[in-house]
Amino acid sequence: MSDHSGTVTAPGSDAVKTQSPGGSSLEDLCINAVRVLSMDAVQKADSGHPGTPMALAPLAYLLWTRHLRYNPADPQWVNRDRFVLSAGHASMLLYSVLYLTGYDLSLDDLKQFRQWESKTPGHPEYDYTPGVETTTGPLGQGMGNAVGMAVAEAHMAATFNREQKIFDHFTWFIASDGDIMEGVSHESASFAGHLKLGRLIGFYDDNHITIEGDTALTFSDDSAARFTAYGWHVQNVPDINDLDAVEKAIENAKAETSRPSLIIVRSHIGYGSPHKLDTAEAHGSPLGAEEITLTKEALGYPSQEPFYVAPEALKYWRDAAAARAKAQKDWGKLYAKWKGANAGLAAELERRLRGDLPADWEAAIPVFTAKDGNVASRAASGIVINALAAKLPELMGGSADLASSTNTLMKGVPSFSSEDYAGRNFHFGIREHGMGSVMNGMALHGGIIPYGATFLIFSDYMRPPIRLASFMKRQVIYVFTHDSIGLGEDGPTHQPIEQLSALRAIPGITVIRPADASETAEAWRVALSHRDGPVALVLTRQKLSFVDRSQYGSAGGTARGAYVLADAKDGDPQVVLMSSGSEVSLILEAQKKLEAAGVRARAVSMPSHELFARQDEEYRDTVLPRGVRRISIEAAHPMSWYQWVGSDGVVLGIERFGSSAPAARLFTELGITVDRLVETATKLAGKK
Repeated sequence: MSDHSGTVTAPGSDAVKTQSPGGSSLEDLCINAVRVLSMDAVQKADSGHPGTPMALAPLAYLLWTRHLRYNPADPQWVNRDRFVLSAGHASMLLYSVLYLTGYDLSLDDLKQFRQWESKTPGHPEYDYTPGVETTTGPLGQGMGNAVGMAVAEAHMAATFNREQKIFDHFTWFIASDGDIMEGVSHESASFAGHLKLGRLIGFYDDNHITIEGDTALTFSDDSAARFTAYGWHVQNVPDINDLDAVEKAIENAKAETSRPSLIIVRSHIGYGSPHKLDTAEAHGSPLGAEEITLTKEALGYPSQEPFYVAPEALKYWRDAAAARAKAQKDWGKLYAKWKGANAGLAAELERRLRGDLPADWEAAIPVFTAKDGNVASRAASGIVINALAAKLPELMGGSADLASSTNTLMKGVPSFSSEDYAGRNFHFGIREHGMGSVMNGMALHGGIIPYGATFLIFSDYMRPPIRLASFMKRQVIYVFTHDSIGLGEDGPTHQPIEQLSALRAIPGITVIRPADASETAEAWRVALSHRDGPVALVLTRQKLSFVDRSQYGSAGGTARGAYVLADAKDGDPQVVLMSSGSEVSLILEAQKKLEAAGVRARAVSMPSHELFARQDEEYRDTVLPRGVRRISIEAAHPMSWYQWVGSDGVVLGIERFGSSAPAARLFTELGITVDRLVETATKLAGKK
């Protein structure tokens, strides 16, 4: 491999030894094609980030022509290498390479960069562009996703590999200065180092530039020392354009199987640009038509035509992709041999990869009776998890150091660790943000249904990955316990108020807050069956009253989001009482008092606003009849209830922070009481 040297000089900077700008070898043409496509696409869109793709083009060239295992004709091949562009603003780097290697992405798609409904949005989006493994944009999230993918590879390999290694792929990521600064990257990196994920290889693009200018403004970390302390294998490459040095570092990283690897590559943003090299202007703005002309001249590019790729360069990229795709053919032979020797295991793997659940899994869901007494929904959830553990080997998860409080450990099941990657109990540590991001990566990999638990108040730490799981429609299950002021004495710092409304506001999520143990079991049934987005189970610390289903509506109504739990006895209801979770017991008691006072009331359990909204209008009208006034009560911010009570209804909630006191006192002081509900309903029904 040659190392052509030359000089490109930025305004006010020293000369930088780099690959020759005027180089005309085939290698130069292939690398510069990425640069040209990136700058042209950003210029045409009049929006985007050209500088980083221009800087990273040599790395992309090496990875996609010599190292990654992939097949453009089958982007979902199960043992492909995963590539995550955590620096999602550099999306044109990835789009250019996907086009050059022959994925279902055309030159016209590149020309539609950042346009309405194009395949080339501003940041990569999962299930939107072939070859994109995850949605990246919020910095640091892609690193966490990559860790999760590496976790999944390690688990699937430990579970299914026999004599033949049907899972042995690498997970690669590219991170920017911004990714390295964000806290989620540190949580994820610490987790990965502890687990010794040796098939995880990352590149830190150390280009010294952020939007505001040189990183020296805000950043003086010794990143190499920090990642070494995390337990990573760290290498430094002083010049990304020294292809031999980058190649050697990659080979070293692949050979290091006992630790994750980070390769710190020094690059120069806007490489090739005579006036914008190593400047913040190259980061987030088009270069400008005149500067692009000068850059193409400096690079010795054979054409000034926008989006031009030399035919010989395109052929080289496509031939390289075809060579990389042969790995799938070889793997197919290996898989056939493995399947022949492990028919039962193969059937299990194929079921999991399809996302199908075992035929009889629902029979394992426990049925709660009066003999079980009053049970906190967090405890009921733990019972359900353990009842399903043996039936659903793809179910794996844990908590952010709160397993004894969230009831999320599977009994008798080993923990996932560097000594046992086949384990299914996770100890995420006190890393809620990282936990959410890692779970997204696990779900994206396939073959696993991840769940993760913490207190509802700490869902705030997880909101970015929760939003992305919703955006990507990934099956991730969140177990949020200690769901209200009902947790009591820990006080307002731990008592969630606005979190329920905040979660319900995320498009695509399904939030379920069950009223008793039976609804909790049904909530798990929904969560495991729902494959079109994440589900958040919101559970109590305190015990909940047993609801006798022989007298009240079936908990099966949970799947429809809301259902009539108890109806008025002597005619149509004059008022509808609605709630979720622990407050459902309040509406049942209030209904009895109202009936005694001559007010006909219907009690509706609404564990999930989202599931109810998905029902047809006819069903919704049978639960919430038109013309009947409604009251909701929930120990949380009232915002999310207004759409269900209507303009003439009343929402009883909490619009202040809680206090440190026993739960019963808190409910009384903050007005979440039967008496207040009865008084309000009586007035609403026109009886007072």
